[in-house]
Amino acid sequence: MAKLLATKPLDTLLKESQETGEHSLKRALGPINLLTLGIGAIIGAGIFVITGQAAAQFAGPAILFSFILAGIACAFAGLCYAEFASMIPIAGSAYTYSYATLGELVAWIIGWDLILEYAFGAATVAVGWSGHLRAFLKDIGLGLPPMPSSNFVLFGRNVHLTYDYVGFLVIMAITTILVIGIKESANFTTAIVILKVAVVCIFIALAGGFLMKHNWQPNHWHPFIPANTGENGHFGWSGVLRGAGVVFFAYIGFDAVSTAAQEAKNPKKDMPFGILGSLIICTVLYILVSGLLTHLVPYQELNVPDPVVVGIRVTGQQWATFLVELGAIAGLATVMLVMLLGQSRVFYSMSRDGLLWPWASKIHPRFRTPYISSIVVGFFVAILATLVPLSVLDEMTSVGTLLAFVLVSAGVWVMRRTHPELNRPFRTPMVPLVPILAILFSGVLIIGLSPMTQLRLVVWLIIGLAIYFGYGRKHSKVQNALANNRPAGAPQRSMAD
Repeated sequence: MAKLLATKPLDTLLKESQETGEHSLKRALGPINLLTLGIGAIIGAGIFVITGQAAAQFAGPAILFSFILAGIACAFAGLCYAEFASMIPIAGSAYTYSYATLGELVAWIIGWDLILEYAFGAATVAVGWSGHLRAFLKDIGLGLPPMPSSNFVLFGRNVHLTYDYVGFLVIMAITTILVIGIKESANFTTAIVILKVAVVCIFIALAGGFLMKHNWQPNHWHPFIPANTGENGHFGWSGVLRGAGVVFFAYIGFDAVSTAAQEAKNPKKDMPFGILGSLIICTVLYILVSGLLTHLVPYQELNVPDPVVVGIRVTGQQWATFLVELGAIAGLATVMLVMLLGQSRVFYSMSRDGLLWPWASKIHPRFRTPYISSIVVGFFVAILATLVPLSVLDEMTSVGTLLAFVLVSAGVWVMRRTHPELNRPFRTPMVPLVPILAILFSGVLIIGLSPMTQLRLVVWLIIGLAIYFGYGRKHSKVQNALANNRPAGAPQRSMAD
């Protein structure tokens, strides 16, 4: 058991973070790039899609409380991420942090779990992007061919499956951008982030102005917390908690900034800025948008792919409707980009440690990106976006993110006790209080999700453990170093697969 909890030495991690050359990732990101990467990932499906659906299905106008609760959980976790990202500036995010603090088995679990966050998250956004594109084209008198579908029997149940080919194509296009290069990806993200933040601000200004002009009518905040239907998680306070677990998806992205630590020019200074700055900006925007949206439109009517567009139509500003649709389409693209970037970098780190197959860490000699990992991840996500319903994807993404937050927060607490002497350019305040609160808030949100989502998480982790014990443990550089009494970063004899 002790070997399963072996940690990766910090000096090895820091040595890897300083590597340069054609076989290493390219350091090309400044503070603004990192800030816009975070905003680019956070402002997307959460605000343009999930907000309306969570209000309609779980919380009603009290979705405002759901966002506040999720934002508090993220704030505590974000402080923990900022300390680790400044202290261990290397690709891999929560996976790398867990490897240095909680041991290899926990690191594997978190790395496998991050697939739920990044891969399923990108697929969720692709489905939302497809819905927005169809609505936009319909508004301008165009249309796309209908999505093909089929019916079949699975485990004695009739299943209707729709094939979202638009989601597949957009994921493959984003994957191509990521293969070309990190700087090109960051520049694309920065340009689109400026557009979509402007669009969100326009919605806030027009919706607020419309309500003030009309004496804050219509007012669909009554009742603000709809009565529970008798089913746990459907309205009432249990619905607010369930809604918080679902809209938590809206906040993922600030942690994706940490996956780009090895591509930042000055990670010790700029990573906390990117993580915490993007989280603060987006939390304020989310609270304003969700409050105005449920004030303008009955929450029962928001279970649509484009709820913000439905809200802006109430104001009667057709030009703004067009702009919001365009901004949503462009904005969701950046979310997919950052999610796919994060997933490929986690695979890259796991492969470098020997826990995944060598192809996942191969760097393109010209573009200096983990191109094979990006292509494989992109294809897998494209299939998810084509086949899996949005309601399944978003909750799986949320539960994966929440589990990552729990482990990272625990890691900060552990590191303060085991390595108090380490240089921490950014220090999480009030340790262990902040990590404990992050763990508690994230744990409560996991409990608030549906039992089926919790069951899917268990099944997913079992599959991951089978891969770890079947491949990862045998090829782990840390395990092989322990077996041969060598430092973890030292060269090792090759082993047959």
